[in-house]
Amino acid sequence: MFAPNRRYACSFPRAYSSTIQWISPLQTRPPDRPIEKEDSENYLSRKRKFMSHESAINLIKSEKDPLRALAVFNKVSEQRGFNHNNATYGTILYKLAVCKEFHAIDAILHRMTYEACEFHEGVFINLMKRFSKFSMHDRVLEMFNLIQPIVREKPSLKAISTCLNLLVEANQIDLARTFLLNAQNNLHLKPNTCIFNILVKHHCKSGDVESAFEVFKGMKASEVSYPNLITYSTLMDGLCKCGKLQEAIDLFEQMISMDQILPDVLTYNVLINGFSRGGKVDRARKIMEFMKNNGCNPNIYNYSALMNGFCLEGRLEEAKDIFNEMKGDGLKPDKVVYTTLINCMCRADALDAAFELLEEMKEINCQPDEVTVKIILGGLCRQSRFDEAFRMLERLPRSGFFLSKSSYRIVLNFLNKEGELDKATLLLILMVERGILPHFATSNEILVRFCEAGRGSDAAMILYGLAGMGFNPESDTWRTLVEVICRERKLLPAFELVDDLLTHSFRHV
Repeated sequence: MFAPNRRYACSFPRAYSSTIQWISPLQTRPPDRPIEKEDSENYLSRKRKFMSHESAINLIKSEKDPLRALAVFNKVSEQRGFNHNNATYGTILYKLAVCKEFHAIDAILHRMTYEACEFHEGVFINLMKRFSKFSMHDRVLEMFNLIQPIVREKPSLKAISTCLNLLVEANQIDLARTFLLNAQNNLHLKPNTCIFNILVKHHCKSGDVESAFEVFKGMKASEVSYPNLITYSTLMDGLCKCGKLQEAIDLFEQMISMDQILPDVLTYNVLINGFSRGGKVDRARKIMEFMKNNGCNPNIYNYSALMNGFCLEGRLEEAKDIFNEMKGDGLKPDKVVYTTLINCMCRADALDAAFELLEEMKEINCQPDEVTVKIILGGLCRQSRFDEAFRMLERLPRSGFFLSKSSYRIVLNFLNKEGELDKATLLLILMVERGILPHFATSNEILVRFCEAGRGSDAAMILYGLAGMGFNPESDTWRTLVEVICRERKLLPAFELVDDLLTHSFRHV
């Protein structure tokens, strides 16, 4: 059960009336930043008319700072005759939850226990979803347990299924099992189809298809929880992921012939994706033809799954046919579809065609992301077109495109592998200029490569630059570098270098 935070308890009188000024729970502690309430307060003071609930909600939503939104929430309650309702409470709670102001949420929830207005469980369902995103699973249960004391009604099946699904999705199986047992004992829950579908999904997700079918059998024997399209689709997906493709088709036919349930695009996508990833893309193609013949028009995900199947088998021309067929049906390929086909082209050494597709993306305002760029960089490097790859790395950040360390690493690794040490040096200089420290393993490898090429002085200078950014090489790399410098009979420079590097290293400890 909910326990209010003691730090905020003083803000709430035992007998509460909305006409009493409410001290913000956040004002009971020194704020991390000044609470700038001037704009919202001036706005409210300029308003001669009574501030309605709708206006208050719009003003709270418009505030980017959660503290200022809370100040608005408090200020409107000072109006004579104004009482907050479910909508205003729900709005401020959601705002605070998004901004992770958890202590303020606790204080407001405590306040709600004294309110006389009618609350709805949707407020708590939204909070459950938000806490689940933050992986705060105990608080998901806490929000569910607050429904009955604050809403003053038992949680609905929707609230129960939402809570259970969030726990299962987060793989919190022990919490989910305890929750379901408590719901059955305390709320006299009789699981419906939705609840059983969540259990089926859990077993399929964990690869235990047999247990999923045990639940399925129990559903068939029940009058209130008979399997529906979601049940069948989930089971088919579980079978496909276990490589049981024929069993998935058998279940598909059983669903249609015995239970008279017609598949939708999502069900077809389960089979198309399953067969495509299972190395049976020609069978997946026939499933799509069956889909069309039965009046179900494929969507972009169906086409994408089939195209990906051809790409996985290296059948570029057929993948391009699916791509063109998709566009012919009036569907607009998205970033994922373009990237999939570009990857297939790069793997087939059709780089010029990949660049044409990249230009097509830009023309229709479908912006490529870093995944697309990495694929292009890898394709260029496999064809030893290092100058073009370098120019991409040099140009893209200048045009506002973000590149992470891993994009640079792709090119640097290829340069190391091919022994292109001078080009690797230029790339290292570019990275250091941009404040990007290469990956630890890559940095050690390039130093060893320089040493193996008999370029100890160059390796020393690279190490000096990397050490300035906090890099400390492996002991084997140190040994290799010192041996090379000694063989070059440069003992004095070696001692000076080691002394300088050690100074750098200790400076970053």
